[in-house]
Amino acid sequence: MATTNKQVILRDYVTGFPKESDLIFNDATVDLKVAAGSNKVLVKNLFLSCDPYMRIRMSKPDPSTAALALPYTPGQPIYGYGVSKVVESGHPDYTKGDLLWGIVGWEEYSVITITPYSHFKILHTDVPLSYYTGLLGMTGMTAYSGFYEICSPKKGETVFVSAASGAVGQLVGQLAKIMGCYVVGSAGSNEKVDLLKNKFGFDEAFNYKEEKDLNAALKRCFPEGIDIYFENVGGKMLDAVLLNMKLNGRIAVCGMISQYNLEEQEGVRNLSSVIYKRIRLQGFVVFDYYHKYSKFLEFVLPYIREGKITYVEDVAEGLEKGPSALIGLFHGKNVGKQLIVVARE
Repeated sequence: MATTNKQVILRDYVTGFPKESDLIFNDATVDLKVAAGSNKVLVKNLFLSCDPYMRIRMSKPDPSTAALALPYTPGQPIYGYGVSKVVESGHPDYTKGDLLWGIVGWEEYSVITITPYSHFKILHTDVPLSYYTGLLGMTGMTAYSGFYEICSPKKGETVFVSAASGAVGQLVGQLAKIMGCYVVGSAGSNEKVDLLKNKFGFDEAFNYKEEKDLNAALKRCFPEGIDIYFENVGGKMLDAVLLNMKLNGRIAVCGMISQYNLEEQEGVRNLSSVIYKRIRLQGFVVFDYYHKYSKFLEFVLPYIREGKITYVEDVAEGLEKGPSALIGLFHGKNVGKQLIVVARE
């Protein structure tokens, strides 16, 4: 038995800002049966996640990043995190009808190989399934592990989050408020600033595109300095933040979206602040914390069910909207977590 399988293909390696034309469609076929004796799993993809790190994988192989972000193969489907339903399984832990989230191709059906922490079975379905592309999936785990494991927050501390209305940032801000911290976020539009203050409960927020002097903007929001910075942007924002960190401040480096499309990355001039202010600046990768996923769910699910954590999604309907949704990330077009609906059942 076989059926058609529409796919999103990378045309060729990308330099500079990606374009929708870098991603093309392919009509393939897929066998709806798993070969006898195989431990592979055939899934029907329901939701796909658009994430900034995917831009790194569109570039030519680079030895400095290959270990963390293997490049896509031109002429083949791109892949990322998604929510799927099992159609057929040769794996003993998965049966037909099971729901899971993890790495899948940008296509209607994917044949996946289960490896440690590559996929997680979805056991809690009293919350929207789409949340497992973000809040209850990779981006939620990123926010949780970066904030708690790297930043070690304390009640009353000051917290700054860049790209704060995005998939990771909106949760970091709410976690910080739950801790009793003073929280400020930056975003790229007044609509997003309003969202931060009125939807997510940030104490203050600013539109970085309207600030002529980022250093002055941070001093206005943090007259006594910043204890914790959750870094999603890099570049000029990181430079300004370093000048405004408190003694023994902590910076969790999650992403640097301002640099992903540059052929030559910007330098950071104020790194001496790391020495003088005894700042702990640490990069991290969410894969290192997936062993704590069950602990994360125990922590976050009650807050979601009680309405103490909210989440905003930017939903594109249909796989054909995938390229524009993904490219839109790098132009700030998304409001909240960007995801694609491939099928709803």
